Amino acid sequence: MPFRTRTVVSGAILATAAVLLCPAAAVARPAAAPAPPGWSAAPAPGDGAEPSAQDRPYFYLEGAPGTVMHDRLSLSNPTGRAVTVRLRSSLPGSWLTLASKEVKVPPRTRASVPFTVTVPRGEAPGDRSGALIATGGGKGGGAGGRDAVPVHLRVTGPTLSALTVEDVSVSGRGGTAVIRYTLVNRGNTVLAPRLAVRADGLFGPVLRRAARTLPVGLRPGQAIDLTEKWPDPPDLDRVDVRLTVTAGGGAHGAATATYTAAPWGVVAGPVLLLAAGAGGLAVVRRRRRAQAVSGAPGADTVRTAADAARPCEGPAPDAADQLASTGSGARS
Repeated sequence: MPFRTRTVVSGAILATAAVLLCPAAAVARPAAAPAPPGWSAAPAPGDGAEPSAQDRPYFYLEGAPGTVMHDRLSLSNPTGRAVTVRLRSSLPGSWLTLASKEVKVPPRTRASVPFTVTVPRGEAPGDRSGALIATGGGKGGGAGGRDAVPVHLRVTGPTLSALTVEDVSVSGRGGTAVIRYTLVNRGNTVLAPRLAVRADGLFGPVLRRAARTLPVGLRPGQAIDLTEKWPDPPDLDRVDVRLTVTAGGGAHGAATATYTAAPWGVVAGPVLLLAAGAGGLAVVRRRRRAQAVSGAPGADTVRTAADAARPCEGPAPDAADQLASTGSGARS
């Protein structure tokens, strides 16, 4: 029994020591160092410090037409090898100009790339959006080694909201008619137009459609062709269709088109009567022409000859009587 007790106690002491020593051994082993992040692109801090989470997440620039604005893009490379990054802009035209379109960033280095944004003269006021796009090899820069830094630009200046409705027409017969029209932005702001439709016939209103926002954005100077379906138009009427379009900033435009509807029978009846009348006139003219031809000089000559050949009425006088009546001894 004493031997068995000593064995059990020794096993418990060994187990306890193993439990106490294992965590210490785990702590003693050095942890694997995390892999350094890849390269990245961000707006450069204004004070020249390294970019951080508290820095601006995008570029915001504001200026009037003709203004030239300056800013800088920061490229960070914390890796152990050099990275070549290519840069381009998605802003419209050639507004944004980079100091360099390709930058080689050494290991564990940050590069700052200046650029300018020039607002063209005569540009309409409003907001513009784009991005500075950086593409490089290796790990980093988002998906596929690409990073995009948003650029928001506001063009300042007086705004003008104006639009017109043009080329209104109505076509179609039967179950559905189609109203076609063109919207033109005559101002310098982007418009979200609202359309109202009304139609009045000879016998009163035939269509009333309240104003609703159209699913289009109308840029300055843009013209867009649109259609409006009109189910169950009148079968017999003369209708004035009026379109009224409004937008923010006081933009307003209106135009009218005339739509005449008539069943085929109503149209075909007068057409057939006119055709019949024209045919009757043609027959009468042909008969008159034939009668005029029958009164020609040649016809009179034939008729005279026929009359000469016709026998005289009454008996012909005897030749002896004619001689007797002409003799010297004849009595009167």
